[in-house]
Order: sequence, then C-alpha cells, then structure tokens
Amino acid sequence: MFTLTRQGLIEGVRFLASPNCEERPENTDISLLVIHNISLPPGQFGSGDIVDFFLNRLDSGRHPYFRTICDLRVSAHLLIDRQGEVIQFVPLQQRAWHAGVSCYEGTENCNDFSIGIELEGCDDEPYTDVQYRLLASISQLLCEHYPALTPERICGHSDIAPGRKTDPGPAFRWDYFRSLLFAGNESGATIV
Repeated sequence: MFTLTRQGLIEGVRFLASPNCEERPENTDISLLVIHNISLPPGQFGSGDIVDFFLNRLDSGRHPYFRTICDLRVSAHLLIDRQGEVIQFVPLQQRAWHAGVSCYEGTENCNDFSIGIELEGCDDEPYTDVQYRLLASISQLLCEHYPALTPERICGHSDIAPGRKTDPGPAFRWDYFRSLLFAGNESGATIV
C-alpha cells in the first residue's frame, strides 16, 4: 500500500535524496508520466550502480562505460528494480532531471511538468511482473493525486525524445501495463 505525503514522498519506499533536481517553474501542473529504463553497466542488473549514478557517486573505474557517464547529472523521481524495490530520489513536486531534450504534444522541456519513473531493465529484455504491478499501482496513485495526469498521458521516454531515446523499448508490454492500470486500484494506494 502506498501513501503520498504532502512533501511529495511516497510512504513505504526508500528515499535517497538526489542533488540532481530543482524547483518546477511556478504554476506548473504535473500532467505527464514518463517511463524509462536503465541498467548499469548496460544490460546488467542488480549492481547498485543506478543508485550511485543518481546520487553522483558512480565510480568511473568500476566499468569502462562508467567513464563515459560519470560526469552526467541526472535523476528520476522513482526507480523500480527487478525484484520490486522502489526507491524515490526526488520529491514529486520537484523537477527531476530525467527527460533531457524533450517535447510532448508541442510542449518542450518535459521535466518541467512530468514525473519520471525508471525501470531497471533494457529495451530488449522482458521486465518482471512485480515491476509492472508496482508501476501500475504507483501510476494509479499519481493519477488520483494529480488531476492533469491521466492514464492517456503516460508515455515512454521514446515518445518525448524520438530518435534520441528508445526506452522503455520493445520489451515493455504496454498492453499488460494498461490492463493492470485500468483494472482499478487493487493495491490499496491512498493519498493523505
């Protein structure tokens, strides 16, 4: 069961504050949910390196690929790992640095008005059932709390940065995710 606090934190999940965030532009409604994937090193799971990356602690000597990304400053609001642990890095009312150069329905800078959720995974490997279930549960909670965020305004990173990004990729089962999302709020998620 998830509960959303007034501080923009989801109770019941671990919060690790990323420095890679800022205030949203004034009077901005949260109206978009962007689904991403990430694996570090690429194609490998369970290393803990994603957490270090979002906290600017990535050891560039641990893997050759890390030398190419260790100076990047990025974050997401949430990460759902393959075993079902959810970690929050940025309070929802703040602007996480997840979308980069992006545009949705003619509006640029999607970070300004979106929430970013990373799934531990890659474009061409199936995601786990627990990831889908948690993503659906959290998405329901967010849609209940933010009136401008509707199920129709849930998209992939590839939808807002076509040609630049491909995630969550062809392995992501949009039909299954949407069936869980529209099945109702079976998780017992609440907002306080």
